[in-house]
Amino acid sequence: MPSPFPGMDPYLEHPALWPGVHQRFITHIGDALNAVLPPRYVADIGERLYVVQPERSIYPDVVVLEHPSKEAPTAQGAGGTAVAVVSDPPWVLTVQPVEMREVFIEILSVADASRVVTVIELLSPSNKTPGSPGQQLYRTKQRELLASQTHLIEIDLVRHGEHTVAAPLEQLVQRGIWDYLVSLHRGGRGGRLEVWAITLRQRLPRIRVPLADGDPDVVLDLQEVFSRCYDQGAYARRLNYRGDPFHPLQRGDVTWAVELLHERGLRE
Repeated sequence: MPSPFPGMDPYLEHPALWPGVHQRFITHIGDALNAVLPPRYVADIGERLYVVQPERSIYPDVVVLEHPSKEAPTAQGAGGTAVAVVSDPPWVLTVQPVEMREVFIEILSVADASRVVTVIELLSPSNKTPGSPGQQLYRTKQRELLASQTHLIEIDLVRHGEHTVAAPLEQLVQRGIWDYLVSLHRGGRGGRLEVWAITLRQRLPRIRVPLADGDPDVVLDLQEVFSRCYDQGAYARRLNYRGDPFHPLQRGDVTWAVELLHERGLRE
């Protein structure tokens, strides 16, 4: 059963679901690209790891609660008599650091596997959380790629959080409204960016994926990738469309979404 939404499904932006969505989306991007790339290229999956403390994590935390033992220290009462003094029992917490794993696509040259031609990033909520380790690592890599000859494609399908893609927010605001963004920076092209701005009511775009000089772009259909992700993740039977999405919709989209779900028999 396909998603009831024409493009991105906002119910999949839930933090508890996003790690699985992210993994599947990247995997299907790689599969789709390898089906159309010339033989001298291959799309592979790379990853970065980092550790955050649970209070900084946006994903479910792991905290072990230990029941304290009751000890009875003694104190001297009136007349020198030893009196047992029992403290109020505290909670004892053991905090488990959370290891975060983020995957991305690298298009490599088969002749020279060390040469990364294009990088495709799907932004996670952690990349859009101000001051988080995930955002700091992402921005460092983003700066390095923008200054290199490697092409960078950034796909942002998370409405919540700080604007993080390379496309300047000020210029985007002047162009119109959007919910989701895809930004393409071609290596060695300075500050020139190609952007696909998508609203909740639109299908995800077919985007250009650049290769090395002399080779034409290939086309990647993000809606087709999303549909495979949604279907193989069995999200149709996992999502509760009777309630509202975790991140609220824009005011103008609330009625539209309710009517859409009602038409498909997913909401009363």
